[in-house]
Amino acid sequence: MSKQRFFEAFLAYAGLNMVLAAAAAALCAFIAPSAAGSGIPEVKAYLNGIDAHSILAPTTLFVKIVGSILGVSAGFVVGKEGPMVHTGACIASILGQGGSKKYGLTWSWLRYFKNDRDRRDMITCGAAAGVAAAFRSPVGGVLFALEEAASWWRSALLWRSFFTTAVVAIVLRAGIQFCSTGKCGLFGEGGLILYDVGSPQTEFSAGDIVAVIVLGTVAGILGSIYNFLVDKVVRTYSIINEKGPFFKIFLAVAISLLTSCCYYFLPWIANCIPCPTDSKVPCPSVDESGEYKIFQCPPGYYNDLASLFLNTNDDAIRNLFSPKITKEFHISSLFIFFATVYFLGILTYGIAVPSGLFIPVILAGAAYGRVVSRLFEPITQLDRGFFSLLGAASMLGGTMRMTVSICVILLELTNDLLLLPLVMLVLLISKSVADIFNKGVYDQILKIKGLPYLEAHAEPYMRNIATRDVVSGPLMTFSGIEKVGNILHVLNTTGHNGFPVIDEPPFVDAPELCGLVLRSYLLVLLKAKNFTREKVYANPSILENISVLDFGKAGSGKGVKLEDLDIQDEDLDMYVDLHPITNTSPYTVVETMSLAKAAILFRQHGLRHMCVVPKSQGRPPIVGILTRHDFMPEHVLGLYPDIKHHKWH
Repeated sequence: MSKQRFFEAFLAYAGLNMVLAAAAAALCAFIAPSAAGSGIPEVKAYLNGIDAHSILAPTTLFVKIVGSILGVSAGFVVGKEGPMVHTGACIASILGQGGSKKYGLTWSWLRYFKNDRDRRDMITCGAAAGVAAAFRSPVGGVLFALEEAASWWRSALLWRSFFTTAVVAIVLRAGIQFCSTGKCGLFGEGGLILYDVGSPQTEFSAGDIVAVIVLGTVAGILGSIYNFLVDKVVRTYSIINEKGPFFKIFLAVAISLLTSCCYYFLPWIANCIPCPTDSKVPCPSVDESGEYKIFQCPPGYYNDLASLFLNTNDDAIRNLFSPKITKEFHISSLFIFFATVYFLGILTYGIAVPSGLFIPVILAGAAYGRVVSRLFEPITQLDRGFFSLLGAASMLGGTMRMTVSICVILLELTNDLLLLPLVMLVLLISKSVADIFNKGVYDQILKIKGLPYLEAHAEPYMRNIATRDVVSGPLMTFSGIEKVGNILHVLNTTGHNGFPVIDEPPFVDAPELCGLVLRSYLLVLLKAKNFTREKVYANPSILENISVLDFGKAGSGKGVKLEDLDIQDEDLDMYVDLHPITNTSPYTVVETMSLAKAAILFRQHGLRHMCVVPKSQGRPPIVGILTRHDFMPEHVLGLYPDIKHHKWH
């Protein structure tokens, strides 16, 4: 640039960006496709009870970390914060399943976490730790886990996640201390508070309140448009990405080229501005993170658009938040920057690169806040940097629809306690306005990915439907002492994970529901081959050669599979007693119970299966089994398409 070779400079800049983008996309496309995107929707789904394949696998962790570094370096409008939540959850999951056998990292003392509840608690703490590390905000991490990530919360989890984030804060502090000598590049600049905007002015007038209300309302509308467009873009990209790994890489490189073009060519529109005479920092800037970029200007001048675009995202946010910078950015430059980041953020989300949504939204919001502060200059005395912070808060409220955690995260980011009331006000306004139009961005992505997420409340039309109306058949049941051949046939021909066990005469007087048996338990039992020739109860000593730990929750991709069983033809006519592995106290509901009540029970207890039992005697002891899919609006409305119209009756 300094030698006036502008086109070569562009080729070098865009070329490097495209190489980094291709590397990040290749990792996602070939090694771990589930590492693409933010990862927060997937963690949210896992904590809701959806154990989707490879969401938290070790390969996903590796690609998430490396891909996120490559993606941010490639100059995409993405953050590293979303991926850090996923990273924290992956680390927690690997610890919770006792390490990874495949990579030879196992510890026996971790086996106590081999059940669903403890694994879920670990992952909740992991998500909290991710936010705490990303924003250096320990309390914000706990609140994020409580407000956005977790579906089930108990008081023990509060102090556990708090303990986790406290450890994160101490380790971060130690890292910053170590790096303060300049050994680690730019890490640790600014201490534990990333963007220190502590401003002396605390009074605000009626004019300020009016400006803040307008800011929040418009941001709510902008946030809902953002979500609407992200929804459309992700649906379009998923069609391209499904065609194969090379299409994923091509799409990422194309968006990278578009981003490089915007970042490099838009600053040419801006006029060169003479350096301020009273500036405390050198102008034009000498280091890479300054706010006065010379770009193509003569000495003694700087380009304000280049100072926003050709900086790291963090430094651009810091410059926008800074109360010291008042007139340095021209209003047209701010507007161009806002529009570019807003639309690039939408276009970038959905490519096969680990990408967070926090930073693009904060960047767009900070620029938007500065623009509003210029427009309301006659009636408000508030600091420009503070308006920028309010803009970021309102955009986050409008897209992600979180309130408490974003409020605390922004306070811990900026050290600005005195203006807390305005931050709270603007978050509530933007969330309320945006909720009129559509759902939060993470809920939309969950829907696009087809993850069956259970809401905390039942839909209104579910009150008029009974549980027996949505049970999908045919029902597969086992008798208490069942033929091995029958079990194998059912396991082979169905994908169900839970089967009712029914005791039949001569063991009991009339058929009765004994309980529920899980597919994974059946496989462990069949692998041990404790069969009998006659239909008799098993001898208790038989079970001694199966360890209790075999029934523990296996890690992702582990556990006994059907292919592992070594069952001979002569075994097929033998019998096996299912009583020892049957859960004899399953949750049951009567068939006439309203679906709304059943859905709330299902969600509050975190169930996988719910047995529906008949109301009258003399019928088979079980009507059917409800699983998560039977409560999904798509399933219910598929069975009763005309129900939606009578929603409020």
